[in-house]
Order: sequence, then C-alpha cells, then structure tokens
Amino acid sequence: MSFAFNFCRDNPMAPRRLALAACLACAAVAAQAAEAAAGERRKTAPAAEAATLPAVTVQARREEEKAKDLPFTVNVINDAALEERRLSSLEDVLRGTPGVEVNSWGDAGSANVRIRGVGSLFQSGMDDSSVVVNVDGVAASVSHAGLGTLDVEQVEVLKGPQGTLFGRSSAAGAINIRTHRPELGRWTGSARAEAGSDHQHLAEGALNVPMGETLAARLALRHNAQDYGYDNRLTGKPVSRPADSAWRASLLWQPQAATHVLLRAGRHDARRYQSVMLLRPYGERPGQELDSADPLAGNHFVIEQQALEAQHDLPWARLTSVTSRQRHRLSENDHTGREVMRAWMGMDVTFPLAKREHGHNWNQELRLASLPGSAVFWVAGLDVYRAKWGNVQNRMGQGYGHDLTHNADAAFGEATWPLGASGLKLTAGLRHSRERKSYAGAYSAGAALSDARSLRERHTTGRAGLSWALTPQTSLYATLARGSKAGGFNGNATQPADSAPYRPGKVDSLELGAKHEGADGRLRLEAALFSNRVKDDHLLAFDPGTQASWMINANTRSHGLELNGHWRAGAGLTFSGGLAWISGSIRSHAVTNVPAGDVNVGNRLPDVPRLSALLAVQWQRALPAFWGLASPTLNARLSVRHVGKRANDPQNSFDLDSYRKVDLRVGIASGNAEFYIWGDNLANKQYDLYGYYLTHGLVIGAPARGRSFGLGLAYRF
Repeated sequence: MSFAFNFCRDNPMAPRRLALAACLACAAVAAQAAEAAAGERRKTAPAAEAATLPAVTVQARREEEKAKDLPFTVNVINDAALEERRLSSLEDVLRGTPGVEVNSWGDAGSANVRIRGVGSLFQSGMDDSSVVVNVDGVAASVSHAGLGTLDVEQVEVLKGPQGTLFGRSSAAGAINIRTHRPELGRWTGSARAEAGSDHQHLAEGALNVPMGETLAARLALRHNAQDYGYDNRLTGKPVSRPADSAWRASLLWQPQAATHVLLRAGRHDARRYQSVMLLRPYGERPGQELDSADPLAGNHFVIEQQALEAQHDLPWARLTSVTSRQRHRLSENDHTGREVMRAWMGMDVTFPLAKREHGHNWNQELRLASLPGSAVFWVAGLDVYRAKWGNVQNRMGQGYGHDLTHNADAAFGEATWPLGASGLKLTAGLRHSRERKSYAGAYSAGAALSDARSLRERHTTGRAGLSWALTPQTSLYATLARGSKAGGFNGNATQPADSAPYRPGKVDSLELGAKHEGADGRLRLEAALFSNRVKDDHLLAFDPGTQASWMINANTRSHGLELNGHWRAGAGLTFSGGLAWISGSIRSHAVTNVPAGDVNVGNRLPDVPRLSALLAVQWQRALPAFWGLASPTLNARLSVRHVGKRANDPQNSFDLDSYRKVDLRVGIASGNAEFYIWGDNLANKQYDLYGYYLTHGLVIGAPARGRSFGLGLAYRF
C-alpha cells in the first residue's frame, strides 16, 4: 500500500495514466510471455489451432518451473514466435519486448539494454552492464545483442534484479537463452530459406541425429545478409552488405534416465558492420559521404561459445555442473563521413576510427537443487568466473590500449516454502560475491604513458517474496529484491586520469503482481506494479573536442506498470501482446563538462519511453484443398509495436520521436512444408537506434531499417 501511495503522491497524473494504460492493455490483450503459445508447431507444419494454450515453462531459477508459479515477471518468446516474427538476433527480441529498451550504434557489439528503466545511463564498455545474458550456461555480455537466435528453443526475459542465481551484472534483469538439445531415438530436422528486398536472404537448417539408445547429436547452420539501410552518397550504393554466419552443435549422452552429459558449441560470425554516425535529420534516404567504395570490407566480429553440462539425480536432490567458455574478437574500422566532419571539425575528409578488441571468459557453476515436483523448491551452489578483455583504438593518429582482468567467486541459494494449506508461499534467496579486477592502460597521445590499477569488492544480493494462490487459476505476489553491479574501469580512457575506477551500483526493487490462467485454458493474464531505486548508476561522459571520456556515477528512480496477456478467442484467432508504462528520472546532479551540459536532477532516463506496447493478432484456419495441396492451413500474423517519445541522453538534449512498427506474415502450410510472405515495418517508419548530441547544433544517430518485404519456404520433418 505504501508503494501505491508514494507512486500516486509523486505523480499526480498517475491514476489517470494508469487507467489509460489499463484500457489500452485490455484492448491489446498483451503478453510476451504468452508468445510460447505457438510452440507446438515447432516440429510439424502449422495445423488447425488447439483449443487451449500450452503451458509455459521456464528455467528462470536454473530448474524447470511453470512461469505462473514465479514471484516476478518473465516474458517468454519461443522458437515458433522467433520464426514467425522474424527475430533473427537477440537485439530484435529485446526491441520487440515492452519494458525493454536497446541503445545500439548499428554494429554487432555495442548495445546498451535497459529493463524497466534500470540500466547504465551511458555504457563505458563490455564490462559495464546491468543485464546479464546466459546462453545454455555461458555468460555473455549484453553488448553482444547482435548474437543470433539460431536453433534457439526459448528466450526468457527475466525482469527485476536477478542477483541470487544469475549474479554479476543482473541489477536490471537477465536474459536466459535456451537452445534445442538433441533428442534420443528420433530423426528430426528443419530447413528454411528467405529472399527479400534490399538483397535480403537467409538460409538455415537443423538436424537431429540419433546415435544409438544413449547418444544423440544436433547440428544447426545459418547464413543471412542484407544491404545496409543507408547509402554511400559518393557512390550512390549501400555502404555495405553486412552478413552473419552461425553454427551450433550439441552432443547428448544419457546412459540412464537420471543422468545426462550434454556438450554444446557454437560460433557467430558477423562481417561488414560498423558503429555509424549519421547527421540528423537523416532525410528521405539516409547516407554518408565516404571515400572508399567498400569501406567496411575488413570489419569482422566473432563470438565462440562452448558449454559442458553434467546432471545426475540423487535420491533426494539433483546435482548439476556447468562448465562454460566464451571467446570473442573484433576488428572494425568505423567511418565518420565527410558531411559530419565538415559540420564538426570544419574538415572535408572521411575520418576512420580503428578498433581492435578481444576477450575470453571461463565459468564453472556447481549447484544442488530439489527434485522436480518437490513440495519445497530449493537450489544452492557455487560459482567461479574468470575473464580477460582488451582493446586497442586509434583516433587521429593517437593510440590507446586497455587490458582488464576480472575474477569473481560466489555462493548462492534460494528456496520457496509453502506456508501451511493457506496457499501462501515464501521465497527467499541470497548470493554473496567477491569481485577482483585489475586494469592496465597504455596511451600514445603525445608522450607515451601507462597506467595500472586494481580493485576488490564484495556484494550481497538476493530477494524475498510472498505469493498467495487466491484460486487455482489466480495468484498474487510481492517481491523485494536487491541487485548490484561491480565497479570498474573506463574501457575508453585516453589518459590515466580518466581510468580512475567508478563506484559499484546497486538497485532496490519492489514488484507487486498478479497472474491468472483461465480454467478453460484459453486465457493468460499478468499484471505488475514495480518501483526501482538505483544508487551510483554508471554514465560515460565524452568530450568530442578532446576525444576524452571518463566515468560518472548518478542515482536514478523508476516505477510503473506492466500488463501482459494472451487470449485464444476461438475461430482460429489468438490475441497477444504487452504494455509497459514507465516513469523514470535522474535523482542526483552530475557535472560532466561536455557540450551537452550537466546531468540534472529531474531529467528523464534516456531511451526510456513512458509507454511501449505490442499487439499481435494471429489467425489460423483450415482451408479446402487447392493446387494439389492436401489439407492446407492458413497461418497469418499481424503485429504492431508502439514505442513512445523518449530522451536521447541523460542531459535530455533532445527527444527521439515515437514510432509504430507494423509487421505482417502470411503463410500456407501443407504437410511438412510452409510457404509464406512477409513485410517488416510496413508503414516505413524511420526511427532511431540511438541519438547523440555531438556538439552545439550538431546531433547524430543511426536509423533503423525502413520497409522491407519478401517470401520464404520452411520444411520440417
């Protein structure tokens, strides 16, 4: 009650806005979590729709549970939804999730993600993040949101601090990605091909191979490419044609029902991307003036991941060991066009920025958990993390190099107990982490300089929640959580003074929610009120004149409402979507000494719209036979993504416009095959991936792709 009182007291318009949000949500009947409803079409071609929604299970606490039983919000996007919505990268998934916002510069490795208004105000580099990505147990940086969704079974967006089980850098939330595992005793597979406007093309396939009674393997491959959505104005052609190639392989050994060993490996290779700076407004056809006809030919970004999972069920508990490793490397030349250089520096030249980056991490987690179906859920474990990362940058003939070592150890545990027969359940979790970081910098600006620093920190995070099964279909919950993210060093420093460590951040979060599943299995609804208080969030300040950058800490707050839902209405119609209303502001003054000015108390959080929503309508219908097709089925999906106006930076220099992105996919399935047509951004809305105040009267950004369309063919067996 105090939360609701403070929420309305601090926001006089809150009741009216909440009422408007509720009305919009009812109209949208929205929920990302319910995107899993189409999952049963994964192995067979779409057929007449089932009468009820399938259950949604997640591994948000590292063991499989029903999403409705968790005392926090989890948005779920399954494999069928990934394909139907054409979400080929993690960034696509996150941009399509209300309450989640992404700031990226157009390349494969520069994303900054905020969940419910919580996230770095301006990211300093790979080591500065409020959201952790976990891919089959492999810890990955959310800055790598360009990571593809090849052979992904389910993406789970866990909202609110997840410090108990995901630990480091999960102050805002966590992204849990589960790929398909091999299946024993079955030959299964799929293939898909697409071609579209702007030279878009995609080819992918997956094959499951049984290898005896106890062994199975799975292999998946993908290649896709498309023209950049902006031109080289000196040649009249697209700046480049970025391409992504990926593979993923896994091997399962299951000698008995209680034991399995699973080995996974994968690689994602992104070429010909760059971090782009275009003058705003972009004009009808965005572009740069670049001297070279093929300036991005050598740009290359690679992520490699391996994981070994061993699991054995004891008579009283489940023992799991996950050993994982990730390596990445980047070689990229980013080009500032002549048009920007003339306005910025008064120089009619193309300015290249050479970046080289490499890193690897190793993680070992050992955990013991309750067996499935136990009256009391519990999990406890130990985690060891080791990482090294380095980069080299060359700007205007001056070079800068940075090397970082990060070691972390943690012990954690969480449990949920039923409190008698009242339907009440208590959840409590705790994690204690020890962080150690060391930094070395080398600077060749004028005189050669070097720098070395280190820091040690300890963090205690966790959550406590109470849930109540009001009826077998409806539950209420309240959860308090503490999240933290380690301090660190500026990975873009150009002098020793700017590599001074920034302070660790922490967030205190309250979530009040309700979850409902209709008795007939046709309706799923979720609602949540949330409030976040962040101390010492992270902000990178950059002076375009001197090219210097340094880190600043600032406090923030955010609160709001989320509504999610899924309704199988009958007659082949399914409505789904989600809505988030967020009010967030900066709560401490920060002197930046940059052209954009200071960060003032009361400024809005950057990249966080007041209102974001998704509405999707799906129609499945059996058709009479035609053209020799046996039992053809229509599968059509129309979705509208709304993102409201939002501030471009912590200084609130200008606003990024609101937009509505409309996507359509219409397919005809027969037997194991489906032919479909698609259209993305049908309204051809030009919207920003980011916006930046460079200097007085000069603003830059990167536009998203405009309208595109094409056709595809999928086959499953």
